[in-house]
Amino acid sequence: MSTDLGTSTEANNRELIHFVTQQTRFALVNNILQHPKQLPSMYELEELNPSVSDATVYKHIQKLIDAGIVKEVALSDGERRQGYPWKFYGLTDDGRAFLEKHNLLAAEETLQRIYETISDKSEKMVKYENALRPAVE
Repeated sequence: MSTDLGTSTEANNRELIHFVTQQTRFALVNNILQHPKQLPSMYELEELNPSVSDATVYKHIQKLIDAGIVKEVALSDGERRQGYPWKFYGLTDDGRAFLEKHNLLAAEETLQRIYETISDKSEKMVKYENALRPAVE
């Protein structure tokens, strides 16, 4: 199965849509979209998906990275602070364009408003949410 954005035949597009909209992967894409800076850490993704094991969250993020939908971005060594995350996950430009083209971003603003209403975030979650993020080009 080819789930690479670099191959854009109609059959591959259908395959990639099916791949991205798999329940866990689509939830992770939505978590990225709803995050205030659209760059959640792995911890935040795990906390937002309590019914999924941490290993499963990691595995699906890696699959989204391999497909070119998601990218991992990291703080430089000089920006890293002990006790705070330094790796974050966001949409690639190609991933955002693909999702937009296939009308999978329609709820982006709604997702962000919903995220703002979450009132039972743990102290660690709030700390991580407010952590420094790398500048993304």
